[in-house]
Amino acid sequence: MAANVKVLLVDDNPMVLGILQQALVPLAELIVAHDGAEALMKAIDEPPDLVVSDYQMKGMDGRQLLETLKSRPATARVPVVLLASKIDINEKLKMLQDRVEEFLEKPFFIKEATARLKRIIDRVALEKLAREAAGGSVVRGSLAQMNVIDLLQSLEMGQKTCKLTLSNDTDRCDIFFADGQINDAVYDPLKGDEAVYKVLLWQGGSFEIDFASSSSERSVTRSTQGLLMEGLRLLDEANRDSEEDNVLDG
Repeated sequence: MAANVKVLLVDDNPMVLGILQQALVPLAELIVAHDGAEALMKAIDEPPDLVVSDYQMKGMDGRQLLETLKSRPATARVPVVLLASKIDINEKLKMLQDRVEEFLEKPFFIKEATARLKRIIDRVALEKLAREAAGGSVVRGSLAQMNVIDLLQSLEMGQKTCKLTLSNDTDRCDIFFADGQINDAVYDPLKGDEAVYKVLLWQGGSFEIDFASSSSERSVTRSTQGLLMEGLRLLDEANRDSEEDNVLDG
């Protein structure tokens, strides 16, 4: 799914740019720029879906790039992630919090940075699909493109109210969101938390998101993140038990 997102990646440090490019190339279509001026020209020529930019750059820095992009109608709504030191975030960039999608604090571990950027890319991908869908209310896709966990996290981050329907052969699960939080889930005969846990690691099948549908029923007992954490804990526990059984059988 994330392949339909065009990301403009900007950094004047070739090493950092190369590392981020290698990490993000499986997740999105990348446009690379080596400084703010080059990034602006590329954004004007071909508006991206997301900008990931370093703050400290010679010439036009990340803040100036952000402000210029936000001043132009064609790029005003493009989300921007800024890479900056903790000191710069706290002392120079705090007033930009409402205009920046997210700050990525430097230095960072590439695995953690990639995971955070992937969540943003997935959310942008869903929103782009929603805009492109007929009527703007229903989005369909394959779980091979975006797995269940990524879907749930993306809908939470986007604070969406909708119905997510997961289908795998004859199995079906309906999960309802209100402002990004799961409030109801049905996987007959299961309801609530257990219905969510049942589908977390589905790899095959498809999904449908109906942004015009919702439920007022409350069948779950945890937040969206709480459901994900507990579901993964239960799955990990089940896997460990299975490995122990195999050792004993051997």
